[in-house]
Amino acid sequence: MSSLKGVKILLVDDEPNIVQFLELGLMNEGCDIRTASDGESALLEAADFKPHIVILDVMMPGMNGFEVCRALRAAGDPVSVIMLTAKDEVDDRVKGLTLGADDYVVKPFSFSELLARIGARLRNQFPHLLGEVTCGPFRLDDRRKEIVYLDQPLELSPTEFELLRFIILNNGVVLSKAHILDKVWGYQFGGEENIVEVYIRSLRDKLNDKEHRLIRTLRGAGYRMDLP
Repeated sequence: MSSLKGVKILLVDDEPNIVQFLELGLMNEGCDIRTASDGESALLEAADFKPHIVILDVMMPGMNGFEVCRALRAAGDPVSVIMLTAKDEVDDRVKGLTLGADDYVVKPFSFSELLARIGARLRNQFPHLLGEVTCGPFRLDDRRKEIVYLDQPLELSPTEFELLRFIILNNGVVLSKAHILDKVWGYQFGGEENIVEVYIRSLRDKLNDKEHRLIRTLRGAGYRMDLP
C-alpha cells in the first residue's frame, strides 16, 4: 500500500511494547498517530483527535475494548474500529462485530497484515484519503468524482456515480435495496425502492453488463458485485 499521509489513527493498548511498535511503523507509513493506554483516555483522545481508524485492544484494565467500541459508536463520529485480541475465539469476534467493530486481528499478528486491514477499511470508508482506488477493472477517483472502467472513463450522473462507487467498494457483499437507498439516497428519501432497479439497469447498460456478470441480482436479497 502506498503512503498513508493524512490518515489519523488512534492506538489503544495497555502494552507499551505493542504501542511503540505500531506507532513507529505507522508513522513511517505517513500516518498521524495518537495513543492511549486505557479506555477512558481513548474516548477523550477520540473526541479531540477525530481519528479515521481506531486500533483497539480488547483486554484492558477498567473499561475494556468492547465498552470503548460501544461508546465510540454511540458518539456517532465516522470511524473504523479494528479490534486486537489475544483470544482466537469465535464468541469474542462475534461480540466485537456486534458492537460495531469493523475488523478483528488476533495477536500475534504481522505488521503487513495490519497494514492490509487498514487499507481495506480506508478503501471502504475513507477512499478519498487514498486518492485513486483500484478495484478489479475499476479505478475510482473521489476527488474528480470519476470512475474508470477498463481504462475508459464512464459518463455517470452524480447518483449513478455514488451508486456504482458504493457497490464497487462493497464488492462481494449482498446489498439490499433498502440498504442501498439508505446509503446512496439517504434516510430521508421518500420514494419507491424500485428506483434502485432503474439505476442498476442504467449502470449495466453503461458497463455493457448484459448478462449481469458484474452486478448480479439475488432474487429476494438484493445485488452483489463480483469482481475478479
